[in-house]
Amino acid sequence: MEAQMEARTGTKGKGNAARRRGATTATTTALDKVGKLDTQLDTKYALGAFMRPELIAISLVYLVQGLLRLSSLAVFTLFKDELELDPATVGLLTGVTAFPWLIKPLYGFLSDAVPIWGYKRRSYLMLCGGLGASSWLAVSVPGLGVGTVVGALMVGSLSTACADVVADSIVVELSRGRPQSEAGSLQSLCWASVSVGSVVSAYFSGSLVEVYGVRPVFLITACFPLLVGLAATAIPETRVKRERSRGRGDGGDGGDGGDGGDGGDGGNGTSRSLPRLDVSPTALVDTFVNQGKALWGALSDESILYPAIFVFLWQATPSAGTAMLFFETNQLGFTTEFLGRIQLLASVASLVGVGVYNGLLKEVELRKIFLWTAILGTGLGMTQLMLITGVNRTLGISDQVFALGDSALLTVLGQVSFMPVLVLAAKLCPKGVEATLFATLMSLLNGGSFLGSALGSGLTGLFGVTADNFDNLAPLVATCTLLTLAPLPALRLLPSSFPSDAGDEDEDEAGDGKDL
Repeated sequence: MEAQMEARTGTKGKGNAARRRGATTATTTALDKVGKLDTQLDTKYALGAFMRPELIAISLVYLVQGLLRLSSLAVFTLFKDELELDPATVGLLTGVTAFPWLIKPLYGFLSDAVPIWGYKRRSYLMLCGGLGASSWLAVSVPGLGVGTVVGALMVGSLSTACADVVADSIVVELSRGRPQSEAGSLQSLCWASVSVGSVVSAYFSGSLVEVYGVRPVFLITACFPLLVGLAATAIPETRVKRERSRGRGDGGDGGDGGDGGDGGDGGNGTSRSLPRLDVSPTALVDTFVNQGKALWGALSDESILYPAIFVFLWQATPSAGTAMLFFETNQLGFTTEFLGRIQLLASVASLVGVGVYNGLLKEVELRKIFLWTAILGTGLGMTQLMLITGVNRTLGISDQVFALGDSALLTVLGQVSFMPVLVLAAKLCPKGVEATLFATLMSLLNGGSFLGSALGSGLTGLFGVTADNFDNLAPLVATCTLLTLAPLPALRLLPSSFPSDAGDEDEDEAGDGKDL
């Protein structure tokens, strides 16, 4: 639902509304059709990237993010019809459920510094898979109140956001030291995987809700996070040795037979079935302090701080997407099945946007991409006024056809404007805090999205747009669309080109065959 809202109201390709992936065969096929991404890399890197197990694993993680959008229309229907909430409240709660995406640095700190079961990547993905499946099972229970539903959806967002951080950190590690075009190809792989998952889920989302209702859709959605746990097994990660002192009940380290037997952890009684933090408290504190210093040093760098400010402002413009969804269903009579078709087309358009950026624009100056996508997006966004006022019907264009075309064009522009943000963020991350810094940058992006949703909800209430009163919908949409131009003066904060980290290239090549 969030992806569709943003596609309809501007060119903001948001990370939570965003953000923010495929089985190997499906993703590779899609990428071949998009633009032969592997040919953009030299032969050595192509074989060392797209065929590396960790790339296959994170592609599966990102694919799941796309598949989870199967529930978007079901969640909207639950809020609108069963819980009988108004547009402003639905828009606000949609932003609230995405709150876990705002604290992604916390997950980054944990995954960088705190191994669980001896691993910094695998274990977190496994936990995220189980947590995500549990949250969607909870949402499927009938008779839940608004607070309980929102809480369960927040837990699902937390699991997805944490898995996203882990996958992003692997992408960052592979992007470091690579030219802009190769880093762009990696980001294109990730977002193409999201798009493939979105296409698959969008194809069924509307029809499933229409025929079976919302709860069977939630039950199906609960199966997808389990694939994240499966992806964890494909990551070739070296096990971190646990720090502990010998002595009381150490059992001679259990003969190294699973760290003291793993049934009692050297007599300490730690169960293998529970998450085990394989780091001493002192080492943990030292690691957090060191990473905090490194993160602060990175954020103090103007080349990182200024682009981050721009990204926040870019995402913080208000959206009238929820109000438009109410208008389309209550006024125009769009069924959930047809809304699913709009989502399907938007997902395909997102994949096209990835291909356009990867094939034509990944070496174009950032400022030019943002400027022209904002201008074009504002012009196209104003065409929604034709749908609201019925001008399209006067021109002989049906509401359905007009809505489909509008969604497709705005989604392509949104994806094109969002891809360079991800590439820049990935290439700015220094060693040792990859997950933390990238997560911080994405949290700023998601914070802007949250603020934009809140502003949109406030404007919806201010203009008096409700579930059955759309008299002021046209001024609301016009206001939100024009405000997408507000961040353009901040374009000067962006670098004219990506920073070069070629100095790290030799080091990265030397470590190409190493485990993460």
